[in-house]
Amino acid sequence: MTAFLILAALLLLLILRVPVAFALGSLGVFLLWYFPLPLNAVPQRLYGSMDSFELLAVPMFLLMSNVLLKGGVGKDLFAAVQSWVGHWPGGLGVATILSCGLFSAVSGSSVATAATIATVAIPEMTSRGYERPFVLGMLAAGGTLGILIPPSIPLILYGIVTESSIPKLFLAGIGPGLFLASVFIIYGMLYSRFNSKYERIEKASWAERRRATFMALPTMLLAGSIIGSIYMGIATPSESAGIGFVMALLITFAMGRMNWEKMKEATYKSMKTTTMVFLIIAGAKVFSYAITLYRLPQDISTLLTTNISEPGLFILAVGLVLLIVGFFLESLSMLLIMVPVLFPALAGMAIDPIWFGIFFVVLIETALITPPVGMNLFIIQAVGRAKLSEVAKGAWPFALMMLATAALLYFWQGLALYIPYNT
Repeated sequence: MTAFLILAALLLLLILRVPVAFALGSLGVFLLWYFPLPLNAVPQRLYGSMDSFELLAVPMFLLMSNVLLKGGVGKDLFAAVQSWVGHWPGGLGVATILSCGLFSAVSGSSVATAATIATVAIPEMTSRGYERPFVLGMLAAGGTLGILIPPSIPLILYGIVTESSIPKLFLAGIGPGLFLASVFIIYGMLYSRFNSKYERIEKASWAERRRATFMALPTMLLAGSIIGSIYMGIATPSESAGIGFVMALLITFAMGRMNWEKMKEATYKSMKTTTMVFLIIAGAKVFSYAITLYRLPQDISTLLTTNISEPGLFILAVGLVLLIVGFFLESLSMLLIMVPVLFPALAGMAIDPIWFGIFFVVLIETALITPPVGMNLFIIQAVGRAKLSEVAKGAWPFALMMLATAALLYFWQGLALYIPYNT
């Protein structure tokens, strides 16, 4: 009953449109006061939630992605990929997903990936006769690769919350990320073949390919340096994020695409997003501390392990809960609220925490393109100047593919676990 009342109170605050950070923090403070406990535990928890070297990766990756966004490198990536695959059936769709995957490898952000590639791909694809719902849905789904293909801000936060290895989480995201991108590409090619009267692009010459690839090469090297420095043990995720930010500045300034005004805008936008993320983390930390004192995670874990003995049923229950919660919360809020509650049950079910992190993120991706609070739907709606219903219409087949991938992950756990445990 206590657990039900706490969760009902949180849901009521969210329905009343109280910002997630303040809903979590205020409810946590109330629970501590009611326990009763000295409220000096609150500032200690707030400070402790921020006192983490790993968290430095969040503002650094955000700065890097916003610098690249302002520097217009998405156009270079898209042009380079298009020169190689644009003449294929549904070639622009293929180029869109590949560009999303490449930009994901330097941004770590779903929103940044969707916004960057959409500004280039939407006018290009619609002018060639691709149907708008298909174009908008593909970009909304392609953007979600930004939080699965490493580096990934949600995976960093999951690693911090659960004290799991962030490099292993990054490695575990490679297989499912590439698989999901491949599924999107195949669907795009088949859809274009049977449902779209689009204009085929002529095959680019080798000179055009060399020129386009040369322009995109600095960004590709940036992605390689970030991922390589982490996997080779040269730098931590936070250090590699800082290196990536400096390289992004050098690349954009050297190409003449960055000035101090754009730098100011990128910094301001990164600061706003970082503040939002850190406030949610702080609120979630206070709430997590409070519900731990009330033994809510332990009670839920006991309830699940007592009544659900099969890991498959547990994963199914978790999936259904996350899909329902995803209708109301954005990805980071889902992660910071649900992981502390669900994580204690994993040991009793013998579920690998690295695998669970990837499974969780795939479901978060799905939530990003499902209304009413699908963040990528809103981003694509704004960039494409479209109706939300139009974007959602094109996105639902991709949401089904994500759910199928989440199911596949349960039956084929090696898709996520082979690389981190065999390299």
